Amino acid sequence: MAEAKETLLVNEFVDGILDPEKTMLGPVKNGGHIVANTAPGCWGPMITPCLKGGHEVTRPVYVEGAEVGDTIAIRIKSIRVTSIATASGNDAPVEGRFVGDPFVAVKCPECGTMHPETEIKGIGNAAIRCKNCGADVTPFEFTKAYTMTFNVEKNIGITLDKEGAEKTAVSGHHYMATPEHSVQNPIVTFAPHDMIGTIARLRPFLGQLGTTPSRAIPDSHNAGDFGSFLIGAPHEFALTKEELEDRTDGHMDINRAREGAVVLCPVKVPGGGVYLGDMHAMQGDGEIAGHTTDVAGIVTLQVEVIKNLSIDGPILLPVKEDLPYLARPITKKERSDAERLAAQWNMKNKLERSLPLSFVGTGADLNEATSNGMERAAALLGITVPEVMNRATVTGSIEIGRHPGVITVTFLVPVEMLRQQKLEQFAIEQYGEIE
Repeated sequence: MAEAKETLLVNEFVDGILDPEKTMLGPVKNGGHIVANTAPGCWGPMITPCLKGGHEVTRPVYVEGAEVGDTIAIRIKSIRVTSIATASGNDAPVEGRFVGDPFVAVKCPECGTMHPETEIKGIGNAAIRCKNCGADVTPFEFTKAYTMTFNVEKNIGITLDKEGAEKTAVSGHHYMATPEHSVQNPIVTFAPHDMIGTIARLRPFLGQLGTTPSRAIPDSHNAGDFGSFLIGAPHEFALTKEELEDRTDGHMDINRAREGAVVLCPVKVPGGGVYLGDMHAMQGDGEIAGHTTDVAGIVTLQVEVIKNLSIDGPILLPVKEDLPYLARPITKKERSDAERLAAQWNMKNKLERSLPLSFVGTGADLNEATSNGMERAAALLGITVPEVMNRATVTGSIEIGRHPGVITVTFLVPVEMLRQQKLEQFAIEQYGEIE
């Protein structure tokens, strides 16, 4: 193996499949940095049939010293949007152009080619054509959609009218700042303009950030909700329910996975295989439209291996302002108030000291995802699910990452439990010393 690098530059992408058998980039040093130029997610790959997973994430990186059963802590040091414009909206699949799943198994409706290569002819919904026979091959269409452009400072976006949308469409790769090794068709080619003049704040985050699953899984399906569509599917990437447990839930679409946050990811293959992509310019909780503003960008991550900490799915340490109100660290005044109250009840020295953790849960629906998140929290901390329920109710919250099946279970965790799982210092680093 090559010598591990302190900083690894990444500008290569997978073909839509996260495959543990494929060669990774790196290695990068334990404690080193990954700098990546990410490609837009969702809609661009969705209209690019040669991509087999619905997204176009970076080629995974081998982290020095990461072994199966460890955890990799990923600090999101910076996220910078490079796209000038993008387009998005609700989707509807086009029947006759896929086998079972329009994200994974696109089929040309005329020549029958699976995963056909395409070319762009003109602009609009019928611009993506099969190179083999010339047919309109797009497996998705918009129901309601918009084109949005951003200011130079990348803090405000506005949705464009027909003239502006068509201007971006004729130079799609330029306006979306598509990385040079990306193969996706720019979604601005469709020039949607159903919503004009809307102003939106930017708060970029990574919809995809995680580690490589222990079996080949389409990138957008590396989560319990999208992954459930693979169970018994009529295409080559079909899985059983048991095989889906090999996922790592890197496709979170949790808007708290932004600059300043820390994401703890399970290691299920040697080296971990850290990958990222699907950057969004902004998104409310739930991504209720099914899609949001996919953009290209430059991301800097720092990785650190936590030895012998085995987790099943991601754990977040969001920036403090993103925490639910009840899960924010207890302040000095609040502790003082609690100590006075405890003294009245003869409970001196019995008060917990705690800091927040946010456990990701995924499943076919929100109920299943919530159960999954609570079970993961209970298993790691050595407590029961009913105790997780109680703690999340009075010191935290259940929040929707992506509808229909990604959530976070966030609550204040006693420091003794954090220390036992080697997480105390990460929580202190993120939120400060316990008052």
